[in-house]
Amino acid sequence: MRKLIVFLIVLVILLVAVDRVAAAGVERDLANRIAAAADLSGTPKVTIEGIPFLTQAVSGRYPEVRFDLGTLTYGGVPVKNLRGAAYDVTAPLADVLQNRADIRAGRLTVSGTLTRATIDKYAPRGVKIGGNGQRLTASGEVTLGANKVKFDAELRVQVTDGQIRLQAEKIEGVPAALAQFVSYSIPFKGELPFDVKVTGVRSVAEGLEFTAEATDVPLSG
Repeated sequence: MRKLIVFLIVLVILLVAVDRVAAAGVERDLANRIAAAADLSGTPKVTIEGIPFLTQAVSGRYPEVRFDLGTLTYGGVPVKNLRGAAYDVTAPLADVLQNRADIRAGRLTVSGTLTRATIDKYAPRGVKIGGNGQRLTASGEVTLGANKVKFDAELRVQVTDGQIRLQAEKIEGVPAALAQFVSYSIPFKGELPFDVKVTGVRSVAEGLEFTAEATDVPLSG
């Protein structure tokens, strides 16, 4: 009985070791594919969620694959902490082993952060962006007749036609109708990796955090 128990323990350890080694190999392959699909100069960190890995590998389906792309620039706009997840990844084991390119994600999401400095950079001339982590604010001056009048306002942030748009509201110091002139977009529509479209945005301490997604995404080799 004791020998059987020892044998079973050793067998479990070996299976776990094989599982992790195999997972590491497929993670490297997916990292290379994601790097190619996102046109990266380096390879991202990739983690296949769920255990046991070998069960997923044999079935050729991975429910969730997470990746970290770091800080990148799209359309001239720097994006910090760009990370994402690919869901329902179809990757037949034979295709992975032979480096074939027909590997796809049923759905792919990414999120990243635009810093206050970036948001401020694209603001209208004379407008300064601030905030407290809960709401972004704008301050500056607008021309009213022959005079320049200072104002303070809160900014409403929304997604319009796949773009992040900021619009002044609750403006103080000038007539409310002038809020429409304090409005602008972050210009990276169509530039994000995997052809994802921005679906949501929220104010955070560092600036703005956005989420974006796409469906039926190829992860070419």
